[in-house]
Amino acid sequence: MASTSSTIIEQEYQPLLLGLHSHSRIPDLSSEVVEDFLAHKPVAARWWPRLVAWESRLLWILSGASVVVSIFNYMLSFVTLAFTGHLGALDLAGASIASVGIQGLAYGIMLGMASAVQTVCGQAYGAKQYASMGIILQRAIILHLCAAILLTFIYLYSGAILRSMGQSESISERGQIFARGIIPQLYAFAISCPMQRFLQAQNIVNPLAYMSVGVFVFHTLLTWLVVYVFDCGLIGAALTLSFSWWFLAVLNAVYIVLSPRCKETWTGFSVRAFSGIWPYFKLTLASAVMLCLEVWYNQGLVLISGLLANPTVSLDSISICMNYLNWDMQFMLGLAAAASVRVSNELGAGHPMVARFSVMVVNGTSIVISIVFSVVVLVFRVLLSKAFTSDSDVIQSVSDLTPLLAISVFLNGIQPILSGVAIGSGWQALVAYVNLASYYIIGLPIGCVLGFKTSLGAAGIWWGMIIGVLIQTVILIILTARTNWNAEVQKAVDRLKKSASEETTLILVDAI
Repeated sequence: MASTSSTIIEQEYQPLLLGLHSHSRIPDLSSEVVEDFLAHKPVAARWWPRLVAWESRLLWILSGASVVVSIFNYMLSFVTLAFTGHLGALDLAGASIASVGIQGLAYGIMLGMASAVQTVCGQAYGAKQYASMGIILQRAIILHLCAAILLTFIYLYSGAILRSMGQSESISERGQIFARGIIPQLYAFAISCPMQRFLQAQNIVNPLAYMSVGVFVFHTLLTWLVVYVFDCGLIGAALTLSFSWWFLAVLNAVYIVLSPRCKETWTGFSVRAFSGIWPYFKLTLASAVMLCLEVWYNQGLVLISGLLANPTVSLDSISICMNYLNWDMQFMLGLAAAASVRVSNELGAGHPMVARFSVMVVNGTSIVISIVFSVVVLVFRVLLSKAFTSDSDVIQSVSDLTPLLAISVFLNGIQPILSGVAIGSGWQALVAYVNLASYYIIGLPIGCVLGFKTSLGAAGIWWGMIIGVLIQTVILIILTARTNWNAEVQKAVDRLKKSASEETTLILVDAI
């Protein structure tokens, strides 16, 4: 009897998925159709490959371009440091430590704050509340600029900050020159980062990728001219980085204002952006804390490694491994951004089953990719270090750390994706507590004990990082597995209703 009922249900809903008989018809499916199909269980096994293909197509349309954006934005600073290295070891040391200790601080805050745009704009786009998205973007830019003003003082007095961190007078002085030269970049980042999340929430990713690649090529040529041809030194390299970021910010803004694809989501500047800013600020603050705790954790381990018994080898080996981990992180951040957009769009559209299915597909995809990356790291363990140094001690140290790097790469394929799902669902405050406990209460102390109180040295510090990330990943897996997606849809609806109510009130006040 149950089998007969299941057959009837399957026959009843089979016409909805006629496109699944052919991969060529997969793009024609809609979330509404898939949501309806998934809601009527059980789903026959033969449908799952087609459903995975449908979700994977949407995921890679978003993540392919998002990965390009993440990598090439990261490459702007990478190219600047590469050219700075030709100015001399002291200039490179100063610029590098300023990038980790000063610029990295701002990067974590700005990127974390911008994740709130992904949450609210993504859900608003899924709910087709397009007009509210422009207001949300303006609120985000206002808060980002306020944060930039506060962070400016850290840039201005970076020399004293670096000295307090144990850096030498000469390195701190060069670091301060570089930090002050990238103050304009701080404000460009404050404007560009929310705009990029605003466009990603609307699935507008290819134009962002074209802009990021174009600015990267322009930046490389300009930096070569400034450093080699015009011989402008460290301050010239820093100002060039700032100029390129402003170029990118202007391109993002021009696209939003002029593109027909944004005509419904961007309706011009409005004083309403200053209202209802407190609830949005709380989400923004939680987002910033959540991501900052992750970014600073890795950077803190690099700085701590400089305090070990053999600081040169330890710092060099951990820095080389961390560099490869950062490259992997940029790839996974692009995938995480796509996951965030998919989940927030589907929650806003009222599709809990599709949101849950999207989480399953993106996690499966990231696990496969991270396994491949981990194998590559293990196979080329010696070549990884030789690409950076010819010092035999450093090469051996990197080779010893490579198995731990492979473990980190694997975990890196899961943890950022789960964080992306958390951003899309609006769980930033909860994940901030998870990060604080797993990283700073558990992982960091363990790393310090293993690094300084045992013979493990740099490996001990890295083990602390792995333990912290592992604990965080396990907690996020449990939270995701226990999630009531119907309840998450209702939370998204309530959040959007509250925002819409505030805007309606303001319109009436303006009319009076």
